Amino acid sequence: MVDITHKSTTLRRAIAQATVKVSTQATIDAVINNTVPKGNVLEMAKTAGLFAVKKTSDIIPDCHPLPIEYAHISYEIEGLEIIISMEVKTIYRTGVEVEAMHGASVVALTMYDMLKPIDKGIEIHSIKLLEKQGGKSDFSDKFRNDITASIVVCSDTIAAGQKEDKAGKAIIERLEKYGISIVNSTVIPDEKSAIETEVQFATSKNTDLLIFTGGTGMSTRDVTPETLLPLFDREMPGVTEAIRSYGQDRTPFSMLSRSVAGVKDKTVILALPGSTKGASESIDAVFPSLLHVFRIFKGARHD
Repeated sequence: MVDITHKSTTLRRAIAQATVKVSTQATIDAVINNTVPKGNVLEMAKTAGLFAVKKTSDIIPDCHPLPIEYAHISYEIEGLEIIISMEVKTIYRTGVEVEAMHGASVVALTMYDMLKPIDKGIEIHSIKLLEKQGGKSDFSDKFRNDITASIVVCSDTIAAGQKEDKAGKAIIERLEKYGISIVNSTVIPDEKSAIETEVQFATSKNTDLLIFTGGTGMSTRDVTPETLLPLFDREMPGVTEAIRSYGQDRTPFSMLSRSVAGVKDKTVILALPGSTKGASESIDAVFPSLLHVFRIFKGARHD
C-alpha cells in the first residue's frame, strides 16, 4: 500500500453514484410496493452497501483500512432507473472515494440479485464518483502563486564546513512542490547577531517566508527561539502546536522541540528543528495550509 504516514488527519468526504435500470414498469412497481419475492429491495440493498463500505480494504488490495464514521445511502427513481447515491465520511489521512464507489456498486449488485427472478433485462451502469472533499489537494489552487521564501540553516558545524546541510535542502525541495520561489538560501552560525541580520534582510526585501532550521534544541548553545521571539510583531502559536502534534505522533522526542512561529511586518517566520527528518516533518505538518495567512494579509505585500 502507498505510504500515507506523512499525511495529516483531515475530514474526508465522498459521494458516489450507481444506476440500476430495469426493463419494465412492473419491476419498479414491485420495488416501490415491496412485493419482490426476495424481500424489501431498497432496505436489503442499503444494508449490503453499508457492509461493503466497511469491508472495502478487504476487497481492494491497495485500499487502507480506515474508520468509517458516516455512511448514507439514498435512492431516486426516474422512469425505469433507480439512482443510488452513497455518501461516506471519515476523519483520516486518506480519502474515501473508493469506499463510496464500492458501496454504491454493491447496492446495485444486490438490487440486481434480488430483481433478476422477475426481470431478465436489468442493467447496472454509471458507477462514478460525484464529489470528493478533504486533504491538501482541496487547497492547493487557492493560494497566491508568487510566494517567496528564504531558508536559513543555523548551525555552527555546518557554517564551519564540518558537516553537510541536509535539512535546508529538504525544506527547499518540499516548498518548491507548492510553487514557492526560493529567493535566498544560506548557512549561518547559531548566533544572535547573525539571526537578527537574516530577519532584517528578509523583511527589508519583503520576503513572504523566512524559515530557520536548527538552533531549536535544548542545548544552551541553541539560541534561535530566544532571538526570534522578541522580534515578532505577533506569535502564531497554532502553527507550533500543529508542528509539535504532528511530530509527537511519529516520535516522543518531539515534545522537546522549541520551534517557534510568528510574523514580522508581513513576513512569516518559522524556526524548525535542525534534523533532516524533523525539518521535513514540520513542513509536512503545516503546508500548504499555512499559506492561507497570505490571504489574510490580502496581498498587501505588493500594494
